[in-house]
Amino acid sequence: QSKMQASLKTDNPEKPGQEVAPVHRIRITLTSRNVRSLEKVCSELISGAKKQKLKVKGPVRMPTKTLRITTRKTPCGEGSKTWDRFQMRIHKRVIDLYSPSEIVKQITSISIEPGVEVEVTIAND
Repeated sequence: QSKMQASLKTDNPEKPGQEVAPVHRIRITLTSRNVRSLEKVCSELISGAKKQKLKVKGPVRMPTKTLRITTRKTPCGEGSKTWDRFQMRIHKRVIDLYSPSEIVKQITSISIEPGVEVEVTIAND
């Protein structure tokens, strides 16, 4: 039994009949092609979690995936061999929260920027 769970069970001495919600490790994975909007959503999530006085780890910046496509500029194949190089960069951030799942619903109800994908996974420790 972790120290966090032990401290939560003794928090409410005036209400002995009330059950304390179990603490879960919640991993929020954010992916986007736009770094600014990704960092903005990250900071909003973390500030919301800190207001609730939750234990937060992150944001962990994962390596950027760079998808590259090199193609000929000309459609017909004639002429000098000139090439176009296209690339798409995908940025990823991981945030770990330690809290009951009801509080996470309040935190994740913030407005999320367009183009930012959010994935929430809950692991029971």
